[in-house]
Amino acid sequence: MADSGTDKRQIALVTGAGSGLGLETALLLASRGYRVYASVLTSAERVSAMEEAARRNVELALLQMDVTKERDVHEKVDALVAETGRIDAVAQFAGMGLRGFFEDLGLDEVRRVFDVNVFGMMAVTQAVLPHMRRARAGRIILTTSIGGRMGSMTISGYASSKFAGEGFGECLRQELYPLGIFVSLLEPGLIHTPHFTVNRNRARKAVLPDSPYYPWFCQHEHIVDGILESNKITSRDVAETVERILSSRNPRLRYVVGRNAKRILGLRRHLPGELFERIYWAIVRKMVTRPKNPVMVLQGESQTDRKSVSHSG
Repeated sequence: MADSGTDKRQIALVTGAGSGLGLETALLLASRGYRVYASVLTSAERVSAMEEAARRNVELALLQMDVTKERDVHEKVDALVAETGRIDAVAQFAGMGLRGFFEDLGLDEVRRVFDVNVFGMMAVTQAVLPHMRRARAGRIILTTSIGGRMGSMTISGYASSKFAGEGFGECLRQELYPLGIFVSLLEPGLIHTPHFTVNRNRARKAVLPDSPYYPWFCQHEHIVDGILESNKITSRDVAETVERILSSRNPRLRYVVGRNAKRILGLRRHLPGELFERIYWAIVRKMVTRPKNPVMVLQGESQTDRKSVSHSG
């Protein structure tokens, strides 16, 4: 890396940069002149990110860091600041999903989601704050989801963690604004990334045919797959939004990414709660519980091997 005394680029830490939204954001920021430190969870992700950076001819500094280990987070952030002299921005993408009707969720599975999506986010924020506070400047982007603004069937474990992230972001924004530190919540809609493919984390019981919710779960997963296939937003759209937040003179609290997500949130904002319940949620419930063409087997799951894959970072 360039010497910190002569390198005037903005210093940005991007967590969860092993794949998907985090990796795309790290690569785009590097191509736009940022000095990017990208955190990954595993050595395999490190190799993959290095190869993609070389393919795009951009420079990334890779950090292998587990956001659920507070000491590891503080050590890596302190080492980064010791090398660069400061940290100007952090965009947090480390996270994991969990899919399944609530009765099928193991509380150990839910705790793992909160460890990554909530406490991991808080650990990274606490690690960067002393450095930003001393500089009286900085940008913190917390990635939540449209699922952090509105619940849905099969994502109670995931959505509740994202609702927590939304509340955390609102509080943090108020505390840090007087210090010249801007906090923004990044809220993507459904995007076809590894989060929904190799890292699609289905609860252990949710994928068992003897679950009382199994037919409904199959149907809901089929609906989600259809939305993903037709959705036009990409990881690049999210990365561009991050760059826009970081370059904005006075960034907003919330940035929704995706036309469908904006439409649904707009509909909920302008319709009375009971009317929204009768229209939108009633339609979704009917599609799941009384489908015209029932789907009885999960896509990507055989009858003999239904193992969910968890993901963090």
